[in-house]
Amino acid sequence: MSTTPPAPSDSSTPNNSNPKTTAGTLLPNDTFPFPREFFFPPFFTRQTNLTTHHAQLTKWSSLLLAYCRHHRLFRLSLNPDAIPFHNPRINRRLAPGDIRRVVDFLRKDGRAEYVLPLGQTKKDGTMTTTARGGGGEAGEGGEAFIYWRTPEEWGSLIEAWVEETGQRGSVLTVYELREGEGTRGTEIWGMDGDVLVKALGTVVKRGKAQIFQSGEDSLGVKFF
Repeated sequence: MSTTPPAPSDSSTPNNSNPKTTAGTLLPNDTFPFPREFFFPPFFTRQTNLTTHHAQLTKWSSLLLAYCRHHRLFRLSLNPDAIPFHNPRINRRLAPGDIRRVVDFLRKDGRAEYVLPLGQTKKDGTMTTTARGGGGEAGEGGEAFIYWRTPEEWGSLIEAWVEETGQRGSVLTVYELREGEGTRGTEIWGMDGDVLVKALGTVVKRGKAQIFQSGEDSLGVKFF
C-alpha cells in the first residue's frame, strides 16, 4: 500500500489574518498557501511516537509535493535554511536528518530521488557527467528531484502530445521539446532537462521512442 499521499493539484487558498495558527502565505511575493501546521513549532520537530511521526512525514510529503507543483520546481535544495524547510516567521527549521527522512519517505513511492553532483561516482563505478538522480542512499547530494508528476506520468503526457500533434516518426532534440515553439504553451515546455530525459526513458521502455546522440552535447528522440 502506498504511504505517500498523491501529488496534489495546484490550488490556492485565501491568506488569513493570523499566520501562526491558520493556513496562509509566508512571504509577500509568494502565493503558495502553506498549511496550518506549517505555523506550529512542533511540525519542525521529529515526533517520537511512531504513529504521530508517520502522520508528520505524510504532511511534510504533501507539503513538498504541493510547494514544488505550485512553483513548478523539479528539484529542491535540501538546505534547512531554505523554504519550505524553514519558517522564518516562527524561526523554525527542519533538521537535515529529518529532511532526508521526508525525502526517503517520498522515495518509497517514487516521488523523489537524490541528485548526484557532477563527477560523483555512481554505484556502477562510472562518473556522473550531468546532475542526475542516483536513486541511492540518504544524504546523496544537496538536492533532490521532487516528482509531483513522476517520470512515468510525464512520459504519458509526452506520448499524448506526440499523438495529438502528429509527431510519430519525427525526430526532435531534447532542447526542442524543452524550449521549442512546438511545445510552448504546454506543460512540457520549460521542463528540467534531467527529468525530461528520465520521462523519455519511460517512453523508450514502452517501445514508443528511441533516444540517440544528435550532437556533441545534444540528445535526440524519435517517436514511433
